[in-house]
Amino acid sequence: MIRVMITDDHLIVREGLRLILETADDIEVVGEAVDGVECLELAAKLNPQVILMDLQMPRMDGITAIGYLRKGFPEIAIVILTTYNEDDLMIRGLQSGARGYLLKDSSRESLLDTIYAAAKGETLLKPEILARVLAPQSAPKPVSSTQTNSTLTERELEVLQLAAKGERNKEMAYKLGITERTVKAHLQSIYQKFGVDSRAAAVAVAAGKGLLEN
Repeated sequence: MIRVMITDDHLIVREGLRLILETADDIEVVGEAVDGVECLELAAKLNPQVILMDLQMPRMDGITAIGYLRKGFPEIAIVILTTYNEDDLMIRGLQSGARGYLLKDSSRESLLDTIYAAAKGETLLKPEILARVLAPQSAPKPVSSTQTNSTLTERELEVLQLAAKGERNKEMAYKLGITERTVKAHLQSIYQKFGVDSRAAAVAVAAGKGLLEN
């Protein structure tokens, strides 16, 4: 069973998500939180595998909560609940450590597929969508020289492209003929060059730079 927790300040959203998730035999909704503070409290008690996280909530917003969760419970996969007009917040959430995002009006199939992928540790970021979201934000902003001039090696680019497809370290190691330790070393090098600290953020930066088009 995949243990899921829902965090949203709107009762109708929580109830709707719960009703959909209860139709899946292998998903269990273990709790609901109305804001970031309650989310952190329940996460410690309920040990969910996946948290569906709203971004705009009272007391503590979703982005702040994601930051605390990544430090205290790095094993929990966080999926952002977002709307079409929250692109800026979504990117901030991904940079804070969320593994992916889900539109609040997504279909049942999309919701379940996203949760299954998150539970398996996959990166839930589509490069083409991220490129579209990042384009209007990145154009007017100057990028630091370290980020602009840093160049990925051919192997690092291969690792990053596989990460963007949701491949786990073990799968990447097998496909590239290297060890998992080497995969982790390449990822850390990528993070340092891009000035980020998560796979999701690295993929977002790469998409904005057009490195994932092929």
